Formats: sequence, structure tokens, C-alpha cells
Amino acid sequence: MTDRRAARLGARDRRRGRTLAALTGAAAGAAVAAVLLVLAGTAVAHRLDRPDRPPGDLIEATHLPPLLTAPGDPAELRYDVYCAAPDGDPESGAPCDAGGTVYVRPGDSGPFQALPLRLDASASAGRYVAEVPESVYRAPEGFSYYAVLRNEQSGAATTLPPAGPLAPQRSRPLPAPVTIRLGTHVFGASRRASARVAAAAWGSGPGEVGLEQGPQLGPIGASSFDVDATGAVVVLDEANRRALRFGARPGTAPQILPLDVRGTIADLALEADGGMDVLETVADPGETPLVRAFDAQGRARGAWHIAGANASAVRAGPEGPVTLQYPAGQWRPVAEGGRGLTVDEQRRRGRAGRPLPGGEELVVQRVGQEARIAIVGRNGVRRSWRIESDTPLAEVQLAEPLGSRVVVVLRVYTDVRDEFEVLVLDGSGIASRFAVDAPAWAETAPLARFRLRGAALYTLGSTQRGMFVDRYDLEVS
Repeated sequence: MTDRRAARLGARDRRRGRTLAALTGAAAGAAVAAVLLVLAGTAVAHRLDRPDRPPGDLIEATHLPPLLTAPGDPAELRYDVYCAAPDGDPESGAPCDAGGTVYVRPGDSGPFQALPLRLDASASAGRYVAEVPESVYRAPEGFSYYAVLRNEQSGAATTLPPAGPLAPQRSRPLPAPVTIRLGTHVFGASRRASARVAAAAWGSGPGEVGLEQGPQLGPIGASSFDVDATGAVVVLDEANRRALRFGARPGTAPQILPLDVRGTIADLALEADGGMDVLETVADPGETPLVRAFDAQGRARGAWHIAGANASAVRAGPEGPVTLQYPAGQWRPVAEGGRGLTVDEQRRRGRAGRPLPGGEELVVQRVGQEARIAIVGRNGVRRSWRIESDTPLAEVQLAEPLGSRVVVVLRVYTDVRDEFEVLVLDGSGIASRFAVDAPAWAETAPLARFRLRGAALYTLGSTQRGMFVDRYDLEVS
């Protein structure tokens, strides 16, 4: 692949990444990233989950999965459907004569009921709607569903999620959530970090971090990071095709770990043994992005294609790396026990929430100026929260369990600035709360700004001089 084509592909995928980050509030949203970090729960862009199909067969749709429902939510499923333009460019899709069927059922078993999609010409978004029977939408155990969308003119069709009845989208009610009202965010009152645990100037020398910059794009560098159990920080320096490991003791030079990666914006997750999983965002034509696995010294362990057309985040799952993939808008395992999973295996194991140790999931959804978070077990929602904000919410950057609590990081914004709200939630509400002003001069992966390790929150930031990682001690037992 030529450098020019790689740059163009990188620009395209970075545009998608920014769109996904803005849309998700955890699949974030995004709906985010503990079980659905950002991209889970807010509108997610669905593309045909077959990158090898001819451009004329491409169908795009945006859909707001009702992952976590509350009283008053409309009993309906809405889709915006777009088709490829005549020139075959999937980036220039336009509304088309579309239709389709949504298949719904209460809970996780039993027959599906077919519901027709109808055009709602008066809607500015969600132009195709399926009205779900109240008996299904309000079922105590929630409901599951999938959709088959088609272009009525060409006959092209796609199923969302792609595995259809084998791994449908899952919606659960919030039985007794803890309601939290944040009020209006006060900008400029952010908390100072407990310590700066890593820093590097821009460059390609030892201890520096490289920059990538495409046509008409801002700078990109240090696109992701993670923290191990000892407090050591690993920063992905994708531009220089390496990682920098900063020890827990400040002031020491970082260890340089060469990595066989593509060199474009990517996400990083650390395994318990110090191994690294790197999710790349750019793929060759007709292929899907790769997750590359390395040991603690940077030696390759394996590389596996994801099933979806793209993904926004990688995390260490109970048995191997899991990724938040699109068009499904689901968390899918990529490998288990060092064995890569096939496309069909990944699709069949897609879930709305990110798997946690012990078999639970953490589901996150953003609905307007509200974030909904739930810990889900085998018998349904165990604990849940509804976080309401008078200041607009962008995405849920992080949602992670901390013992019996959950740590949540929300981006709040106005027309002129943004900050992050950090919340430590317990069974009564907010156990701790503070704001973080994390400058981002260089672009990162969509859900790569925060990591939780023990009772410390870490944030990745950057200025024109270089990147840094700060630690915030949460001061909770």
C-alpha cells in the first residue's frame, strides 16, 4: 500500500472514530468501556458487516439501541438508512428507498415476532420506525431483537446485528436505579492531579513520542495507554511503531518496546501478564482491522482480524482481548486462550456489555443528557444508576467497577469548552466527585483518555510540547 493511500485510509477511519466517539455515550453509546463504555447506548453507525461486498451493495444505518430502558421511554426502534451513492463511494451515501423488518421477543428465548419498518417522513432522525408492543418493550426481563434492512430498489440487504437471532441486540429495564442529578457543571474548578507519572516530548528519539498528521487533519500521537498492576504506564507510540513503558518510580527513563504495528492511530490494552493487545483502525481494502497481541517485551503472540468493519476500543477480557465492533455495536471476543476466533464465532458471541470477571457485564448507555449504567448478572440487572446533567454530555469516556462501586468519567461541554466529570458511585449515589481538565492537543483513539487501576484514575493528555499521563488518587477504600 502506498503512503498516500495509507494516509487517505487513515483519514477516513479517523473521521469515523471521531463520529463514533461523539455518538457513543458508552458503546459509550457508545454507548462504554467497562461494559459498554461509550459506544454502547447512543446512536451507532452500522455498515454492512462484509467489507468484501461490492460498493453498490453497501447499506448504512444509524440506530439508537435501547440497551437500558426506563419508564417513559417510547416503545419503538428507529433506524436511519442510507445506501451507497451511484459512484460507489460508501462515504457519500444518501437516504434511499429503504424498508425492512425488525424481529423482537421478550427476554432471551422463544420465537421472534416480525414488525415492519415504516417511514416516518416527519422525523429529522430515525426516519424508519418499528413500533414495539408494550408487552415486549416493558417485559420484566427486557427484550432482544435484530433487524433486516434492505434497499427496495436494488434488493441489497443487511442484518443488524450481523448474527441475527444467534446474537441479537439486548435491551434491559432498570428496575430500581439510583438517580443522580449533577446540575450545571462549573468549568474552571478542576482538581489538580496527585502526580504526573509519565511525560515525553514529541519526536522519534529515545524517550520521545512521535506524531502523525494527515491532510487537513490535526496532530495524532500517543493514541492510547494503559497501566499495569504495579502502576507502570505503557504508552502506545504508534507513529514510531513502539511502546514506552514508564516505571512506577518517577524520573526514570522509559523502556522502549518495538512493536510490529501498522503505525496508525490505535487502541491499547494490557493483559494481566504484561502482554499488550493493539487494536488498529486501518485495514487493507477488502479486509477488517487487526488486533495484534504482544508479550511484555514486545514479541508478537498473534494477530487476528475482527469480524466487524471497524472497532473503537479493545480491552482485556476474562479469556483474551475483546473489542467494541461496528456495525454490530457489540463487544466481541477476538481470541480466547491465545486462539483466534473466526468471524462467525466473534459474531455469535457479540454482547451489548463488556464482559467482567465472574460472568457479569457492565452496560453503559447515554440518552441525551443522561447516562445510564448497569451491572448485569445472569438473572438481569443487579445494580444501576441514572446520571442526569444540565450541561450537555458528549461521551462516557470510562465506566469501571471498583469493588462495590463504579467509577464513571463523563465528558461535559459547551460551545466553547469541555471538561470531564469523574464520579465514584455507590449504592446511595455519589461517593466522590471532581472535575478534570485534560488537554488534548493531539488526537487519541476514541476511548483511550482514561484508565482505572486500583483506586487510582489515570488520564492521557497532550500539549504542543508533548504528551503526559497524570494520576488522580480517588481516596476511597
